[in-house]
Amino acid sequence: MPPKKRKAVAESTSKAKVAKKNDSKGKEKKGGASSAGSLDLSSFLKDDTWKERLKEEFEKDYFKGIEESLSADYAKGEEIFPPKDLIFNAFNLTPIDKVKVVLLGQDPYHDVDQAHGLSFSVRPGVKIPPSLKNIYKELSSDIPGFTAPHHGCLEKWAKEGVLLLNATLTVQAHKPNSHAKIGWQKFTDAAIKAVSDHTQGVVFLLWGGFAHKKEKLVDMTKHRVVKTAHPSPLSASKFKDCKCFSRVNLALKELGKEEVDWSL
Repeated sequence: MPPKKRKAVAESTSKAKVAKKNDSKGKEKKGGASSAGSLDLSSFLKDDTWKERLKEEFEKDYFKGIEESLSADYAKGEEIFPPKDLIFNAFNLTPIDKVKVVLLGQDPYHDVDQAHGLSFSVRPGVKIPPSLKNIYKELSSDIPGFTAPHHGCLEKWAKEGVLLLNATLTVQAHKPNSHAKIGWQKFTDAAIKAVSDHTQGVVFLLWGGFAHKKEKLVDMTKHRVVKTAHPSPLSASKFKDCKCFSRVNLALKELGKEEVDWSL
């Protein structure tokens, strides 16, 4: 090959490599990834009120650890629930200044298509889980006129001001509590504390021993707590007739707040 032609081919190859490298960098930045290819979870929190209250958490070492753990799982091909864009769904649907009730769950549902970032809620069209069936039974006996829906989607509550918060925000498919120790509880404790510190007259509905421990994060001089057994089939007999939903509305009324419309 003549020298001039060899030089032209070499230059063309070099440009192609640079273009490919730049394209690769561009792809890394999409979908919540930083230029280094690590996961940028904060990009999925869209609500400005929560961004302001939680911005310091995103810079802490424990949160970087969450991102590293999730990045490693994604790199291994692990299926993680809920999808990335729904991890902060509870926050995005219920701005902190609109929160009337905090309903705390433990971790997301771990079967396909169930979890969508709201505690106890499942996507429309998905079979209603046993705990949610018991929740509907209690609502039917506690709230006059409540009719159990044929779906398990609680988005309406979120838009009513019920923060449907799981203590752990992600889970590996078919592995309950698989992300319970990667740092999420520090983040959600900070969220609970933010509600307690920066709002007034919120009712915290805590089901079961795990949730009861979060009462210590709540300033009882300006908020209320309603504690009952968990609606799980394992403790359903203790949850039955606890009247927690009417108790929440009574507390809201006493705090001068509008009651929750629990209809779905």
